[in-house]
Amino acid sequence: MDTESLKKSLLSKFQEVSADRLQKIQLGILDLEKPTADQAADEVARELHTMKGEARMLGLAAIGQLAHAAEDVLRAERDGRAATEVATDLLLRACDTISDLLEDTEGAQSGTPASQEMVEALTAASGHAPPAIGGARPSQTAIAVVPAVPVVEATLEEPAEPVYVPPPAAAVSPPPRARAEHAHEEGHSPKALADRSIRVNVEVLDSLGLLAGDLLVESARGRLRASEAEALLQRFSRLGDRFLKLAEHLAVPNSLRNDLERIEGDLHMLRDDAFRFVRRNGDGIETLHGNLSMMADHVAEARLVPLSTVFDAFPRAVRDIARAQSKDVDLVIENADLGVDRSMLADVRDALVHLLRNGVDHGLETPDERRMLGKPAAGRLRIRVRADGDMLSIEVDDDGRGMDPQKLREAAVRKGLLTESQAAALSEREAMELIFRAGFSTRHEITDISGRGVGMDVVKKKVESLGGSVGIVSRLGRGSAFTLRLPQSLALMKVLLVRLGDDVYGMPAADVVAVMRVKPEDRMEVFGTLAVKHRGKPTALVGLGPLLGVNGGNRFDKPPAVVVRHGDDLAALVVDGFVDEREVAVKPCGGEFLKGAAFIAGTAALEDGRIAVLLHVPDIMTEVRRMARPVTQGQAAKRLRVLLVDDSPIARATESALVKALGHTVDEAQDGEEGYLKAQSQQYDLILSDVQMPRLDGFSLTRRLKSTVGLSRIPVIILSSLASPEDRRRGAEAGADAYLVKGELGVESLAQTIDRLT
Repeated sequence: MDTESLKKSLLSKFQEVSADRLQKIQLGILDLEKPTADQAADEVARELHTMKGEARMLGLAAIGQLAHAAEDVLRAERDGRAATEVATDLLLRACDTISDLLEDTEGAQSGTPASQEMVEALTAASGHAPPAIGGARPSQTAIAVVPAVPVVEATLEEPAEPVYVPPPAAAVSPPPRARAEHAHEEGHSPKALADRSIRVNVEVLDSLGLLAGDLLVESARGRLRASEAEALLQRFSRLGDRFLKLAEHLAVPNSLRNDLERIEGDLHMLRDDAFRFVRRNGDGIETLHGNLSMMADHVAEARLVPLSTVFDAFPRAVRDIARAQSKDVDLVIENADLGVDRSMLADVRDALVHLLRNGVDHGLETPDERRMLGKPAAGRLRIRVRADGDMLSIEVDDDGRGMDPQKLREAAVRKGLLTESQAAALSEREAMELIFRAGFSTRHEITDISGRGVGMDVVKKKVESLGGSVGIVSRLGRGSAFTLRLPQSLALMKVLLVRLGDDVYGMPAADVVAVMRVKPEDRMEVFGTLAVKHRGKPTALVGLGPLLGVNGGNRFDKPPAVVVRHGDDLAALVVDGFVDEREVAVKPCGGEFLKGAAFIAGTAALEDGRIAVLLHVPDIMTEVRRMARPVTQGQAAKRLRVLLVDDSPIARATESALVKALGHTVDEAQDGEEGYLKAQSQQYDLILSDVQMPRLDGFSLTRRLKSTVGLSRIPVIILSSLASPEDRRRGAEAGADAYLVKGELGVESLAQTIDRLT
């Protein structure tokens, strides 16, 4: 390699390494505002000094000048000559300027107006004289004779030959975290890790993943052929035994007896040789299959990228958004070294960016609001990552205001997404899931950050496109938590193979809760929807064949079914039989037949030559929910007159709308005394009562109703936010016919209870 080519390769490597180094510097700058400021300042100083030395060695004087000026500001901040907040802002802006120069080689050498302006700002803050541009450029001879040290690092971009870079003249800091850091590298120093890595094009890894899957299938076919060969040899052995037995009963002339004995010996030898061949071949096939499985695991592992590669940018982004809204936010990231398939990295990053923006904008209060509520002035955002079998769980939670289901209902009506009756019929969980609808926003005005109704719907679409799910838990005034459940790898997947007719379908094993036989006594009908009892709860029962529009269905008295889960929803899918559970290589749908088809995520080859169609469980569950949803706006079989007793106007409005959505008429009372007087003066078919009310609480009202002649026959349902077993027991002792928790109240649960009591 000539000197000019080496210089170009060094420049390319410098740009790549410096991008990672800038990320590390920014994280350290943000830590200057934390108790660990001294340690962070030392780390930032080392990184800036290394960058300055490398830049000057390559003739990138403008970058060297900026790094030097930033060092002065950092020193001034440590000596107390510059305010921490001012220094932090300036240093972060300097990082942005250096990032721009990395894309502009000419500007990195001679400077730009923006870089010079940044140097002047840094100089003013530090009180030092500005460093001059024009540091010594390395001579060509110097570059050519420096010993080459291989520095190799995995990247998501183009393939490249191993790049050789000389060690920088300045003090060497630890190299940036390799993008393809894996579990088998644990225990090695960063230098050793770099020396044991190479840069690999992601397309090569994709091809290796598919090849590994194909080889696994082929080894499975080899096992199948080995068993077929063993069966054939056993048939030959049995045929030889029959021949020898027949020879014993035949009168064989002496002239042929020697030939017969030789044939008998050959047959015994053939049988022994065949036995040894079958055993050696079987052992070889099993060893090959094990090695190929190990290779497939290593390929899948090589595709994993530490989530920290995208998480490292979040502290700076959260700080900028928070400062724009005059909020203080502490971002905590836990267990970010877990890996995710690199093909998923962009979608995971986009989903988390929307969640973090939503958390800062909607979730966290201003410092003044938090002080009034007795909370710390700085809000807390936390990202927690954990492995859950073959799945990855990423939780983003905050300690902010939480979500108010009633405000979400009102926003949906205001945006025209639902009618008032439809909104009132939603349970708390359904109301919170409104945020995932396209066009939904609680903002009255559009800002730079929110108000357009775009964001959370993107989160749901991206996560479900990867075969994952999104869950929400929120408590008013306490905060919200979003949990993303994703597969760790998309190339190789463990699936449960089921049969519909002569066709084989696969479902991700991570989505399968159980397999079962549907007994006639376990079946039930809930609002016209067929269901089956699973672990004591009714679960929608759906024929997978009819749902997919293919053959197969309930052809048995006790048909097999697969219970699958998506988020908090369960469904039992009836199939014709189970095939196996195995790890397969997922391939995109080829041709026009399956491309774009509903419910289908990809295909996988099987050892017997058939192609298994892999199903997309989120799409299936969406269709199951649509099929199982009862018609809530229709008239009930019997129109009831209901008395609703609750001291909260908002609760009365919500509960009244729920009852009216079922076709009943409602009278309201503001407390137990008023409710008792109305029950005495008018006829009611059902009474719904809150517990905590002035004058007469719900338990006392129930006891009085049940002890009054003419009123004791009226069913009473307790509606309360109290959900403990003790509260339920008190309701039963008071004589209540049912006890429903307000937080779990929905049109379906209420309709089922009313139907049972009336």
